[in-house]
Amino acid sequence: MTTTTPVTFERHPDTYRHWRLAVDGEVAWLEMDVDEQGGLVPGYELKLNSYDLGVDIEFYDATQRLRFEHPQVRAVIVTSAKDKVFCAGANIRMLAASPHEWKVNFCKFTNETRNGIEDATEFSGQTYVAAVNGSCAGGGYEIALACEKILLVDDNSSTVALPEVPLLGVLPGTGGLTRVVDKRRVRRDLADVFATRPDGVKGRTAVDWRLVDELVPRVGFREKVLSRAHELAAESDRLPAEQGIELAPLDPSVTDDGIEYRHVRIAYDRPNSLVTLTVLGPDGEPRLDGWLLRMTRELDDAILRLRTNEPELGTWVLRTEGDPEQVLAHEEVVLSGKDWLSNEILHYYKRTLKRLDVTSRTLIALIEPGSCFAGSLLELAFAADRQYLLDGPPIDDEDSPERASITLSEANFGVFPMGNGLSRLQSRFYGDDDHLTWLARERDRALSAAEAVELGLVTDAPDDLDWEDEIRIALEGRASLSPDALTGMEANHRFVGPETIETKIFGRLTAWQNWIFTRPNASGPDGALRRYGTGQKAVFDRKRV
Repeated sequence: MTTTTPVTFERHPDTYRHWRLAVDGEVAWLEMDVDEQGGLVPGYELKLNSYDLGVDIEFYDATQRLRFEHPQVRAVIVTSAKDKVFCAGANIRMLAASPHEWKVNFCKFTNETRNGIEDATEFSGQTYVAAVNGSCAGGGYEIALACEKILLVDDNSSTVALPEVPLLGVLPGTGGLTRVVDKRRVRRDLADVFATRPDGVKGRTAVDWRLVDELVPRVGFREKVLSRAHELAAESDRLPAEQGIELAPLDPSVTDDGIEYRHVRIAYDRPNSLVTLTVLGPDGEPRLDGWLLRMTRELDDAILRLRTNEPELGTWVLRTEGDPEQVLAHEEVVLSGKDWLSNEILHYYKRTLKRLDVTSRTLIALIEPGSCFAGSLLELAFAADRQYLLDGPPIDDEDSPERASITLSEANFGVFPMGNGLSRLQSRFYGDDDHLTWLARERDRALSAAEAVELGLVTDAPDDLDWEDEIRIALEGRASLSPDALTGMEANHRFVGPETIETKIFGRLTAWQNWIFTRPNASGPDGALRRYGTGQKAVFDRKRV
């Protein structure tokens, strides 16, 4: 089950169907009130605040607007507008009927949204509080897990549960198991009991097992939650601000051949399963709320559209056009800022690069004369699986003196860490501190093709005579390989070094969940996803593999 209409990812609170956003001074309320008939794709009802991709797109939009449009907010309460129901999690009918790539991309996006909530708490001083006012299961509990505090109504009936293993034959796909043991520090044996109990855990047991933080009586529930939110807001280190900035519509031009924004261009090459994604550098005076923020919003939107709507375009060619000095000048305005907006822009670009890191597409960066792979934009090239730099004049102008180069800046040395907590340079040269020290000495100047090769910053630097053939061979070779094998290989290569909650979540999503979702025990005609709610038990292949 997928939609033939391309999915878009821009929303506005005035048109939300599933959420209510209200801001009152330093506290915001995000209330989930899912429209049962508001599914993104026909064929299922979103009962009991169960959600699909459309519900989560609104959720993501709300979290973004809270960071940029409401800087005075220091605590966010996530709750339900429905009586005795918090959230039943991802809609099972939707999951059962969706093709595999839809399920995995859905889980990936919901993970990124929850990671963004945790990022807001840690780096923006907007502490999220889950006010669980009723039954809370599966992905609903995973929403709560993303919050810093979980307050559960004490009514002798409301529970928290991760019932996917016993009921559906799959795993909590948005990081549930990982957050239970790594974030909330639930004891391993208790976590095992919890994750195999379809009825969940309630009351004092939920507190004792660390599944929730506090119990709150049903009488006066909202008042108690609000009081707790104000206490957390008082502890916030969010930088002061009275007014935010509007996240205006992006209004890209969308055609059958691609998508064009102000600073990002997407071109499709369907016969060769290719996308060319070109980022245009700035062309105006450096401003804090200028090019870097707008470009990041466009890049974020482009990645999401491509991942969801174009699953067969398996290779993305990353290019840039513009003046490297202008890129560095605009970057410096944001890097040197000491206010809330500078902080938000940097963390937003960090999150967008992370979204690129976990995208299951081959990424090839082409660095040519006229490119502006410098500083923050050079991170795009370092996110790629390979980087090719043209050592020679432009292909269409052999008499031109213009040559391609790259420029390292402060932005490449830890400002935008990956999910493993390392910079992309640290991941590229993992464990080689001497080389990283050498690279730090070479920043803030244009590096030629020969220097980039010597420093190990590019995969290859073909000359102008070999360029077209080398790139063609590389792209054709990639297109001939198994997409499944490539996804696994790329995910392994991109994340080296320390394991974090983020790398665990996405590693399991790429490997375990990819595998479990396609097994007959879950998705077969007699599998748990298919038979859920029918009164028939799933038929399991009992062989362990």
